[in-house]
Amino acid sequence: MRLALFIARRYLFAKKSHNVINIISMISVVGIAVGTLALVVVLSVYNGFDDLVKSLHTTFDPDLRITPAKGKVFSPHTAAFDELRTLPEVASFCEIIEENVLLQYCDKQDIVTLKGVDSLFEATTPVRNAVHIGEFSLHTGEIEQAVLGSAVAAKLRVGIYFLDPLEVYIPKRAGSINILSPAEALNRGVLYPAGIFSIEQIFDNKYVFVPLAFMRRLLSYTDEVSAVEIRLQAGINEQQMMKRVQQLLGDEFVVKDRYLQNESVYLMMMSEKAMIYAILLFIVIIISCNVLGSLAMLIIEKKDDVTTLKSMGANDSLIRQIFLLEGWMISLLGVVCGIVSGLFLCYLQQCFGLLTVPDSLLVDTYPVRILWSDVLLVALSVSAIGFVAALLPARYLGKR
Repeated sequence: MRLALFIARRYLFAKKSHNVINIISMISVVGIAVGTLALVVVLSVYNGFDDLVKSLHTTFDPDLRITPAKGKVFSPHTAAFDELRTLPEVASFCEIIEENVLLQYCDKQDIVTLKGVDSLFEATTPVRNAVHIGEFSLHTGEIEQAVLGSAVAAKLRVGIYFLDPLEVYIPKRAGSINILSPAEALNRGVLYPAGIFSIEQIFDNKYVFVPLAFMRRLLSYTDEVSAVEIRLQAGINEQQMMKRVQQLLGDEFVVKDRYLQNESVYLMMMSEKAMIYAILLFIVIIISCNVLGSLAMLIIEKKDDVTTLKSMGANDSLIRQIFLLEGWMISLLGVVCGIVSGLFLCYLQQCFGLLTVPDSLLVDTYPVRILWSDVLLVALSVSAIGFVAALLPARYLGKR
């Protein structure tokens, strides 16, 4: 193998009698390098956007969310929940009521999701940092207030410094409706806008934060909640804690970590990343066909050298190894150049933000995060393709 590697290395860098062989070999190296560079850069950009989406959901979604397995609401004042509140891993335990309502502001109306939260949520939620107009405040003295998503505020044309109230309408619970008076079929509440937040379109277009007491009064609840949101202390493993909480509460409740709360979003992102990886890898396979042509022409040129080697005792296996290593080294040279160039471009993007995202409110430049597992996957995949591309002519043309 060492003799085959030595001869293959000499063939790779030695000047050929036909210049076209050098040109084709260089095209092969450049093509594989460009394909490898594209794989490294695109996968790193996808990792960056994945981090961006996770950070947005971290702002809005809790570490753990508890909902009833059956029904819509439940009481969080049981022995199991009391024990859960006292666990040292729990940083905050917030009671939540969510309900779709009709929200009216002056002559504008919209269907939104009211999220009733308690004072602990109001004091600790990261959504406070996403409020760009006003503040995250649900009470001013005895006045109950609301914090709206930016898209909801835009559709209703809400301004926090205006004096007009937000009017909330929701059907009364079954059994308390007077058919003779349809107007009495609705519960009505009044709030005043205190702030407008902007996180991501899904949240901005749907949610309005209101006091928990307001929601209970509007829905005629006593101590019921529709969910309990838990934020954990720093460094606590979410999945392990989710299993522990599920065992504590039993099958009557469903406990989800942040991934399960947005499973469809994460699966979509993983699918998109896998598809773009497969497409770029297919392009690399096509580019690797240049190795076939380069190696075939090299075998034809070196047939006199092959005769000399055979007369000196070289067998067919050694001859095939020489040309196999020659073709594979062309691919490996392209892989190394592509990975180094790709990592350098990612570094420049991280430091200087060379490529900007047009018309984006979330980020100014394309986010990039390098995962060494992705780099290793790209290196192994492209190297394997190069090995197969070199194996075919080495086996069949080399034998002839």
